[in-house]
Amino acid sequence: MVGDALIHSTLYQDAKTADGGYDFKPMLELIKPISSKYDLVYYNQETILGGVELGLSNYPRFNSPYEVGDAFIDAGFNLVSLATNHTMDKNEQGVINSVNYWKQHKDKVVYSGQWTSFEEREAETSQIYEKNGIKYAFLSYTTWTNGLETPVGKEYLNNVYSDEKAAADIEKVRDKADIIIVAMHWGTEYSLGVDDDQTRIANYLSSLGVQLIIGAHPHVVEPVEFINEGKTLVIYSLGNFISDQEGTERLTGLEMVVTIKKFVDVDDTVTVTLEEPTADLIYTKSYYNRKRNFKVYPYSQLSDDLLRNYNTYYEKYKAIVSSRYPELLWGISA
Repeated sequence: MVGDALIHSTLYQDAKTADGGYDFKPMLELIKPISSKYDLVYYNQETILGGVELGLSNYPRFNSPYEVGDAFIDAGFNLVSLATNHTMDKNEQGVINSVNYWKQHKDKVVYSGQWTSFEEREAETSQIYEKNGIKYAFLSYTTWTNGLETPVGKEYLNNVYSDEKAAADIEKVRDKADIIIVAMHWGTEYSLGVDDDQTRIANYLSSLGVQLIIGAHPHVVEPVEFINEGKTLVIYSLGNFISDQEGTERLTGLEMVVTIKKFVDVDDTVTVTLEEPTADLIYTKSYYNRKRNFKVYPYSQLSDDLLRNYNTYYEKYKAIVSSRYPELLWGISA
């Protein structure tokens, strides 16, 4: 699991190829050996993939080329959260283009958070997927919209969170799935701590039977913990995975691995456990010249030439992430 793909104009300008297309794969080449070896590999597509036909754009209303998705799929990512505060940046057509892109890759990717009809939303939020004999449901919500509300009668475009909506969605899958995974776009931007709304929603989702909650939106890392007597693992914010935001806090992200195990008793009772959650940090490096050469580095591959005092930063953010769960394991290798 990694955080936000926040595609600023500098990133897509750097990715532009001689034939007029875009290639983001070199930016992920140090992560691919890690991400490609896991069964389920999650990231948050922060900016809408509306394609060049809608005009690529930067903050505050982003639009990114489809080749962003191509690079993540190439690196093994197959679980994608789409409900964000930037979903409506290119209005309804942006969402239609985004969903149509991901539909083309349904054989490789499970996505949630954006749809093009209520019928589509109903079918896909009820869907049960399976990996290695473990049945799972995947849902994505956002608590933020940047004031860009979906048109009345088309609320399916962006899955805006409410307790009632989440309860109804989870009720449809609870008795069918071994594990329910929820991606939450929530929290306070640039806060390294957990706010009251995150705490409330996390406990509510856990009470409904959600076992894994993956957080985004703050653009910095936040703590990890088990809640509800160990029934639910909450990653409050994975931070940015790749971006051109300023400051080490916003260029540092969290990668997480957890083993999902399923046990079936003699009376056919199914128990699912989340074991050995393991973390590490990543960093987006670029240079301030004509070609920025963006690349995501595991902290284990950094040096003082790439990030001065990187070990100090590592210990700082490690302490924040582990603050509520000191038993968290550290170190993810290819």
